[in-house]
Amino acid sequence: MPDDNADNGRSWLERISQLFASEPGSREELQALIRSLRGREVVDEDTLGILEGALEVSSLQVRDIMVPRSQMITLRADMTPKDFLPLIIECAHSRFPVLGEDPDEVIGVLLAKDLLPLILEPQRMERFDIKDHLRQAFIIPESKGLDSLLHDFRISRNHMAIIVNEYGGIAGLVTIEDVLEQIVGDIEDETDLEGDDYLLGQTGTSTTTVKALIPIDEFNQHFGTEFSDEEFDTLGGLVMQQFGRLPETNESVVIGPYLFTVLSADGRTIRLLKVSTLEDLPDGQVFAAPSE
Repeated sequence: MPDDNADNGRSWLERISQLFASEPGSREELQALIRSLRGREVVDEDTLGILEGALEVSSLQVRDIMVPRSQMITLRADMTPKDFLPLIIECAHSRFPVLGEDPDEVIGVLLAKDLLPLILEPQRMERFDIKDHLRQAFIIPESKGLDSLLHDFRISRNHMAIIVNEYGGIAGLVTIEDVLEQIVGDIEDETDLEGDDYLLGQTGTSTTTVKALIPIDEFNQHFGTEFSDEEFDTLGGLVMQQFGRLPETNESVVIGPYLFTVLSADGRTIRLLKVSTLEDLPDGQVFAAPSE
């Protein structure tokens, strides 16, 4: 009879190695074998998920998991600290692609931590040039495999890559966290909010930051509004209609009981909005309006 104590003394990795003694002939056979490990109690549910995630990563490309361009939070090279600091504070990201005059030209990446000296030396704000504080951007094609990208992240020590399409235009971005989440599942940090991913943060009780791509019906449900979704599917489309044009950063418009301020926009679309309750705003704060 087999020695159960001896079997229990072996690590789960040793037991897996024994099961792999007869090499699987295809991906399907390998996947079936991995799933059989749980039934044999060789691994627990969490370990099984990691093994399946690692196998899945080898078949995916960056285009499959990237943050699309329309949802990227970017800065422009001509922005001053007064322009970009509110955006950085609101979205709480750690890395920001910086674009040149051409919206498809990524001239570098700004790390939020590189702005800390501005807190200690406020006088530097007046002569601050964003171009002097950029890190080199890591550019990859959208066809790159995730397993290859994970290796490149480790070697280059980059945590974010800008993805370009076959024509050289920006297609999106991907972070090392995005890749790891394909293996181990969602990784939440202290800045992540429970519930709807379209809601990025809340300041006090009267101001909320949202992605412009939030569907109007979801916005209505969360904020108790009754905005029509017959003409537009997203909040960004509704706000752009009120302006009658593509607004610029920091422009505001009143719709119903809320003031909508554009926190991020490029030459094509609105990306990020600050939603403020009108009745809670200080007198005189509502000063911006769409121009004809």
